[in-house]
Amino acid sequence: MANKTLFRSIAGPRIARTDTVNAECAPAYALAPEQALAQYAATGCLNATFYAGAEMQLNELHRLAEQVEPRFVAKTAVYCRERGFMKDTPAVLCAILSLRAPALFEAVFARVIDNARMLRNFVQVMRSGAVGRKSLGSLPKRLIREWLAARSDEALFRASVGQSPSLTDIVRMVHPKPASTARSALYGYLLGRDHDATALPGLVREFEAFKRSPAGRVPDVPFQMLTALPLEKGAWNQLAQRAPWQMTRMNLNTFARHGVFGKRDHVRAIADRLRDPDAIAKARVFPYQLLMAYRAATDAIPAEIRAALQDALEIAIQNVPQVAGKVYVFPDVSGSMHTPVTGQRRGGTTQVRCIDVAALIAAAVLRRNPDAEVLPFESDVVSVRLNPRDSVMTNAQKLAALPWGGTNCSAPLAWLNMREARGDLVIYVSDNESWVDSSAYGRGGGGRTATMEAWADFKRRSPQARMVCIDIQPNRTTQAQERSDILNVGGFSDSVFEIVAAYAKGELDAAHWVGRIEAVEL
Repeated sequence: MANKTLFRSIAGPRIARTDTVNAECAPAYALAPEQALAQYAATGCLNATFYAGAEMQLNELHRLAEQVEPRFVAKTAVYCRERGFMKDTPAVLCAILSLRAPALFEAVFARVIDNARMLRNFVQVMRSGAVGRKSLGSLPKRLIREWLAARSDEALFRASVGQSPSLTDIVRMVHPKPASTARSALYGYLLGRDHDATALPGLVREFEAFKRSPAGRVPDVPFQMLTALPLEKGAWNQLAQRAPWQMTRMNLNTFARHGVFGKRDHVRAIADRLRDPDAIAKARVFPYQLLMAYRAATDAIPAEIRAALQDALEIAIQNVPQVAGKVYVFPDVSGSMHTPVTGQRRGGTTQVRCIDVAALIAAAVLRRNPDAEVLPFESDVVSVRLNPRDSVMTNAQKLAALPWGGTNCSAPLAWLNMREARGDLVIYVSDNESWVDSSAYGRGGGGRTATMEAWADFKRRSPQARMVCIDIQPNRTTQAQERSDILNVGGFSDSVFEIVAAYAKGELDAAHWVGRIEAVEL
């Protein structure tokens, strides 16, 4: 009789053979070019991560963009900017389109380059020569001139913070024609040329007067323009009361040092701003940014402000699905997950680690699905007790503090199989670089990953079950090949929750995440 282990029957869809290896040289499945481009665009920050260097990410974006249709590149740039809230990779994709598909580049430019930060990113990419040229070119220059012309004088002045390149550098490159006396004076002011000071926009004149005598009413200019000035307590109070949402989140400790929280009504106003749903949506906040703000808050921050940050986080994760049935969440707590989620960058490395994001997603799912089970894993499943009634903040911090080791993506499924558990939805949150279980590779024949083998065992008991693999790092491979019951999705904005929710309800088409990107209208 034939070997029953080698030729055992496998229920459900046939498990495909692996066709590549991951960064740990362990067996894996290669993502299709469209899926891989989306993965890099939604998670790549063009900084050095544990497995993907900055230059390697850039090269992969180029290579993958060449392998797919230009229209998909354009849709990916729009999706990752508007839904994924990314800054660097959409600018790179725009730059690539400027050479490969000028008409599509023109169609998406205003949607992707939607603020001054994005404009500076785009110009920096173009001028670097990274996409094949060092000059902007006539079409990009025209679109930039149109971008400048579409902003008011005051909006342009407020956008003049930031360097490398600065807005002044960009104006010097594209030679915009001023349409008014005030705009002509503003360009002269920014470029350091002779100009009619009396014709400057009122905000500029107000700012220059305040610089000469920093007292009284503080001009409504960006925070960065004022921090070098000797501001009094009253000025700091004015700044705090009218600060945009993101500036408020990022400067709570600064406000505390300057006495902003000395009055009860000031505290209440800032707390109300932080928990305002409309302001949170407009700020395009990543949920993990609220977790970090909460952690960074010193004892000088009033309890009401810290509570508002928790409220804001609950609002920011409202897209987390409530699933009918049994849910399991598998956050990866291995060693590579303890590296910065946006990579290493000299002078600007984030304190947010991959593990923080994974823990936050797991805690958020538990919050919305109290009967869910969270099984953290590294080389094996790590024991932890979580209370679904605790705040997302509390459970996320508990998960992020767990001990860590190697990466074994099949471990939590194997743990469930040993207990003959059943379920409806399994959610992985990982960097997907499994290697500890590579020794189990092919144990059932046919060259399958241990994760797919364990999933096949689980599906025998729960044939209706679905798996979601959320990857939060730039990646070309997966441990679970995409098919009707397996979704691979990347990123760390709340759009990931929307995709998971739609998938859990059976609302995604056969193309899953790529299908959502394809649905973007240009």
